[in-house]
Amino acid sequence: MTRSIGNVALKAARQATGISSQKALLLALRQAARELGMGAVGISPRQVARWESDTPGWPRADYQRLLVHVLRLPVEQLGFRAPWDGHGSPSAAGPPLAPVATAPVRVALPAPRSAGSQPDTIGADYAVVTEAHRRMYWSVPPATLHQAVAEHAALGTALLGETTGVARRILAAALAESLLLAARIQFFDLRRPDQADATYLRALQAAGEADDSLLGAAILAHLAFVPGWAGRREDAVERMQAARTYARRGPASTDLLAWLDAVEAECLTRCGDHRAALSVLRRAEDVLADGTDRPPSPAWFTWFSPVRLAAFKGHTELSAGHLPQARTTLEGVLVALPASDRKQRSVVLGDLAMVEARAGRVGAACGLLEQALDQLAVTWYATGMERVREARRALAEWQERAEVRRVDDRLYSWSSTISTLQR
Repeated sequence: MTRSIGNVALKAARQATGISSQKALLLALRQAARELGMGAVGISPRQVARWESDTPGWPRADYQRLLVHVLRLPVEQLGFRAPWDGHGSPSAAGPPLAPVATAPVRVALPAPRSAGSQPDTIGADYAVVTEAHRRMYWSVPPATLHQAVAEHAALGTALLGETTGVARRILAAALAESLLLAARIQFFDLRRPDQADATYLRALQAAGEADDSLLGAAILAHLAFVPGWAGRREDAVERMQAARTYARRGPASTDLLAWLDAVEAECLTRCGDHRAALSVLRRAEDVLADGTDRPPSPAWFTWFSPVRLAAFKGHTELSAGHLPQARTTLEGVLVALPASDRKQRSVVLGDLAMVEARAGRVGAACGLLEQALDQLAVTWYATGMERVREARRALAEWQERAEVRRVDDRLYSWSSTISTLQR
């Protein structure tokens, strides 16, 4: 007997916006009605439950307006199918609302047809390309790779409607990973957080189609970065709670659990709570040292390791003003980082340069900044460039010194300046 999973698109959209339950969605919709001057709109708990069922029906126009306002997605992307979508003329509910602004990879996931037209191997075939993109992330220029990943995600979305059964679940999981990669590039490499937020949501919907809890946990934790880096602590914490819930269903590997702590610590650091962040990082270190027998990490979990945890810790120590500890931690990270990890190396070099700048060691800071710029010339990483610029701003009182001017000559060369402004 097939297990009912309900309207996963609506559930994913609700969870991605930090709304943890159907009751909370009901309250949010009622509050939105008041904010929009719509008065008391009669939405019942039964109505919300029906929307999240396998047969949600097409919402009437005022409900559509509220759903779009609260969940920030067109109603067609929330798991609802219009009555006139291939079945004749519109009903009394009226035409669909005008679509909201969309991101490049923001596309609806089609429902399965009664009989899939694709072969049973389609999911595995699609996953081969997804795995190749996963490996390419560390070396291919992000703008170039993003274009390929976005097209691959569009292909996967189209194929999903032509696939059923096990092949559909395999395809959906690979599509979720592809969309997660696209969003990571948007957020970390190109610094387009609004686009990334929307793409993470599409990834979560695909993970729901695959019923893959660990992918869901990873995507939700990435979603926490968006409000966390913007200083919106409550939103970030709520998304992390959802991520941990999904991880428990996995069950998660030791590394994945430690990474969840690292993400939470990064968000707390960005929100200014350094004491709490350091406490969470100590917990992550304990998790890695525990030795409890847990399942291995999924193949797609390639962005974390003990040395990456140390990099998180060094950044938090720096942000907290613990300069000697930060220097020791970050210097250890530089030694331990694999040579192929150029993106993370540019971030660590930028953080170390900030340590030296705050300590008044101008020559050392400039030398580290030049090393970071060397890395960025090989592999662009917007997050790394942000750290470089932050450290350069810390050198403002010494900007007439030759070492600082030499950094500026590199930082504001023709190619670097134009490339940065384009991105």
